[in-house]
Amino acid sequence: MNQLRNTLDNTRNWWEDLNFSSLQRKSLLVLALIIVTSSGFLVLRGTSEEIVQVAPPQIEMPTVTTHLMVDVAGAVLKPGVYALPMNARVIDAITAAGNVLKGADVSDINLARILKDGEQVYVYPPSRNGGSARSSVRNAPTRSSGPIVLNRASAKELEALDGIGPVLATRIVAYRNANGPFVTLEALLEVSGIGPAKFAQFKEKIRL
Repeated sequence: MNQLRNTLDNTRNWWEDLNFSSLQRKSLLVLALIIVTSSGFLVLRGTSEEIVQVAPPQIEMPTVTTHLMVDVAGAVLKPGVYALPMNARVIDAITAAGNVLKGADVSDINLARILKDGEQVYVYPPSRNGGSARSSVRNAPTRSSGPIVLNRASAKELEALDGIGPVLATRIVAYRNANGPFVTLEALLEVSGIGPAKFAQFKEKIRL
């Protein structure tokens, strides 16, 4: 108590000893009150504010396709649909299906071609006489009573179509090996030497 009284007496004496006018003393007192009040307000405000934690935004990564689906049919050990890595080749699809059966003919298949998602790889089965199913028609074109399957026919089988000779038949097979199965019949128009008029000659005799 005595210490507080001494402090107040010292403060009063210091205040009276200031060589300030009455107006200057009032201004100094007001300024001191403003500083004390502002400091107290800032302290109270800092303790009352809540810290809001903001969760980091969740970024959805795009789904990247790492596999493609291929249908392997014909003369393979296990025909079916297989999931293969992107940029897989025809030989990879045949291997996944257990490889070709004995006597099957893959001479018209480009084994090194890169596969496309959703396509079919067809291996011609061996014929009953021990050769391939197409070997029996290699010597001469055969006129088929039904439509020719464009994505499976050999060059000799394609020669059975009106207006298609050995040169065009070879070009069709080469185009198919390089670009994969035909998606539409009209895609044949991209083969060199086949125009709308020639295509109209055999359009009704082919199918995919």
